[in-house]
Amino acid sequence: MGSLPNPVVVEDLFGILKLYNDGSIYRSTEIDLTHFPDHDDGTITWNDYLYDEKNSLYLRLYKPNSCSTTIKKLTIVYFLHGGGFCLGSRTWPNFHNCCIRLASALNVLVIAPDYRLAPENRLPAALEDCLNSLLWLQAQAFSNSEISVFGDVHNGDFDLDRVFVIGDSSGGNLAYHLAVRLGPGSLELAPVRVRGYVLIAPFLGGVEKTKSELKGSHDVLNLEVLDRFWRLSLPDGHDLDDPLSNPFGPKSPNLGTVSLDPILVMVGGNEVMKDRIHQFAAKLKLLGKSIRYVEYEGKHHGFFTDDAFSEFADDVLREIQKFISR
Repeated sequence: MGSLPNPVVVEDLFGILKLYNDGSIYRSTEIDLTHFPDHDDGTITWNDYLYDEKNSLYLRLYKPNSCSTTIKKLTIVYFLHGGGFCLGSRTWPNFHNCCIRLASALNVLVIAPDYRLAPENRLPAALEDCLNSLLWLQAQAFSNSEISVFGDVHNGDFDLDRVFVIGDSSGGNLAYHLAVRLGPGSLELAPVRVRGYVLIAPFLGGVEKTKSELKGSHDVLNLEVLDRFWRLSLPDGHDLDDPLSNPFGPKSPNLGTVSLDPILVMVGGNEVMKDRIHQFAAKLKLLGKSIRYVEYEGKHHGFFTDDAFSEFADDVLREIQKFISR
């Protein structure tokens, strides 16, 4: 009997993640992220907590050490990291820095959950996990334990009635689908109430390509890479018009009958998905949804999360602050 042939790589994401023709998967544990500087200066206290024992999923909670005396309760911000549903973690320095910046600049409590990644766990697994992380917050709110993770909640430090979800890239996609899933006021999460959603360059797709996708980008995130992420993350046999990818595709529900909380959409002018994201926001606005669309000229994918302490990031934070204040 001849020996079995060696497995062949059929999908490769920057050498970090490889899918072989026999279904096996390689994930690198040595990812070089040293180009992201350490901005953890001690002004924010953070800790990790297990929120899903079954799937061994953790979230990271960030709290400002000194709070503004004009604010009696801290608004809560959920941050959903990007990575095309296949990569990323709360522990990656770019996302960690981003959460520190959000907590300090906005004077909010930030909660950053991890979620199961594809292709080991294809969509909608990530969406289910993000919802479960919000249910964890609800469970903490009902806890009477003195040693509860959210013991401070009962002392009035955190405002469960003012929760916002911010998602970057694939996290922006997940934030949008949470908005649809939870509906206005997120009644099923009571006493937790989500007030609005911020989608930073949400990762969207579709079978029919847009002008900016076909034109390409000087960014590492080009159309070929986008499609590779989708092949690895969508359920087997599903194409890019799956509702999880294309909210206005032929297979998507009629959003005209769906009520949504306010949404802020932000995108870079040189983003390969710019036209698709612009069309997405414009269609929601035509349907009467509360949408604000902001485009940053000359910026690429990751314009905020990859450099959250830059001078430009201050503009992004001011826009988010205005949205939260409204």
